Amino acid sequence: MEENIDVTSHTEGLNGLSHERKPVEEITNGHSAYKPVVNGVVIGHGGKDHTNGSAPLRSLPISALKQNGLLQTLAAGGDEPNSTEEREDGELEKARQEWEALDNIQPALTEDSTPTPLISFNEALQYFQTTDLGDLLKNIQPTIRRTGLAAIAHFLFGPPRLHRELLEERDLVFAIAQCPVDNSQTVHMRVLQTIYKRLVGTRLDCPRYGSHWENVGFQGMDPATDLRGTGFLGLMHTLYLVMDPETLPLAREIYKLSQHPTQNFPFCVMSINMTRIALQILREEALSKECNRRQQVVGVLNEFYVATFLHVYQLWKTQQKTIADSGYVLKEVELFAKKNPKQMLRRLEVFLKERQAGGVPRGTSPDPQAHQPSPSLGERGTKAGTGQGSRGKEMHFTGVCDLPPDMEGEARLI
Repeated sequence: MEENIDVTSHTEGLNGLSHERKPVEEITNGHSAYKPVVNGVVIGHGGKDHTNGSAPLRSLPISALKQNGLLQTLAAGGDEPNSTEEREDGELEKARQEWEALDNIQPALTEDSTPTPLISFNEALQYFQTTDLGDLLKNIQPTIRRTGLAAIAHFLFGPPRLHRELLEERDLVFAIAQCPVDNSQTVHMRVLQTIYKRLVGTRLDCPRYGSHWENVGFQGMDPATDLRGTGFLGLMHTLYLVMDPETLPLAREIYKLSQHPTQNFPFCVMSINMTRIALQILREEALSKECNRRQQVVGVLNEFYVATFLHVYQLWKTQQKTIADSGYVLKEVELFAKKNPKQMLRRLEVFLKERQAGGVPRGTSPDPQAHQPSPSLGERGTKAGTGQGSRGKEMHFTGVCDLPPDMEGEARLI
């Protein structure tokens, strides 16, 4: 005798729904009347599964939906795909914002679409010659104050006094040496821009402040903070070095050495130290004899600055000096320059003549840009005989602070 066995068949339907089918005892019209049950709920007659059809699941009780396997899966781990999509959307949004931000990013070294024109040394000098420096003249110290036996010894055995007609030009140099950098003065800003452009080799303007100044040898983001002891005179000397066609090749040689992997040094800071030495030697009247002979002060000071920088450059390069030797080198150069000002100037003259003749002066390396046509020192001397001399009017120095007496003879990177 056969027993009715309640056989329940479970099948996995579409979308993960559990289909439960139970056989019924009656067969109508020869057809088996199976009634599918989804999670304990009878779907309908005819055994038609609407789980993936048009019949919505909203007709199911909430209690049945809670038992649905797919819904439980989505509730437990369905946030993973959503989090991935959110992450992708976030990355796309971030990329979109970065792309839109490109329109607002300004080039690092361009402040104006129209580059500031370069300024020549003569033009900068003329500016200071026509500027009222009366307040600065009150604070200058153009000579070393000596008393007692030191004053007597200097009078009897020291260098000759500067001619009276040159005193005004000398005072002008020291007055400009007292003048700080003024952001409101176009000439001041053009001097800074010209120095940067000539050294770096760009036509674009650079921002007034920024780390790019360190690339040309300043110690910080503002060149004005490095002008202790020299002020704008330090910038004017550097301008002279890079704008004079005869000294420009030397400037490039020195700047190249300043970028050396092991012998590097801050170019502009070193240049400022050369100005400091030249200014101090002028104050000690060691250049008076040469100034009297040429009947000019500014021109002699210009050349003495270049001669001092040349001496440092040759010593630094040939003796493989490094920044650790800077204090010793500056001290040695300053002492030598005080005792041998005429020899320093003569060395510069020979160097430039060799360069002009197409040779490679001792202590330098070949430079294809070094052989640019430029007037010789003799021609310059001839021109200097007119009026006060073009050399004497060539250079103006501002922002150079007078060194206190206790700094006399001190040499270091400032």
